[in-house]
Amino acid sequence: MGSKEKILNNIARANANGKPLPELKKNQEGEAKYAGEFVAVLEKIGGKGVEVKDWAALSQYVLQNFSASGRILSTIPELPWFTPQLSDDPHAFENVDLAILKGHFGVAENGAVWITDKLMGDRSIPFISQYLALVINKHDVVPTLQEAYERIGYDPYDYGTFIAGPSKTADIEQSLVLGAHGPKGMIVFLMTGD
Repeated sequence: MGSKEKILNNIARANANGKPLPELKKNQEGEAKYAGEFVAVLEKIGGKGVEVKDWAALSQYVLQNFSASGRILSTIPELPWFTPQLSDDPHAFENVDLAILKGHFGVAENGAVWITDKLMGDRSIPFISQYLALVINKHDVVPTLQEAYERIGYDPYDYGTFIAGPSKTADIEQSLVLGAHGPKGMIVFLMTGD
């Protein structure tokens, strides 16, 4: 008997009492029932979820909370006053205080947002800015990573990542540091209209 068979036999014995496996949650098209769970998890891991009605409300929030921060950059056409001159040199983004990018969708179980290079502008932008804001539709939150991977499927992309909360690290003394190797803070704007 090979190691694969041993592992599978151990798994079968572990569920010997015949307990049924839990039923996976499924998100129905057009529902927003997982948005609250997404925000709760996001906030537990140091991020912030903000519902906004439209692009004007998002812009107003940014201007009220980040206008004194310095350089605000966005790759979103609906936010032309924040749109950058993109560069092939990632060093051009070294002084970005807030980056606002669209995400494809969120995952409720871990507070992550799926984003690909098509929405980033440059792969360095989500990781080099001091603060990161991602924008998703409130209806585009799936309950689990399994459903997230089903949704991604075989869509073509050169680079993609799940981003969950601000950058975090802890040393052996258990001192948690935010922003050690990425954004100090992360906001996810959940669009409710438009």
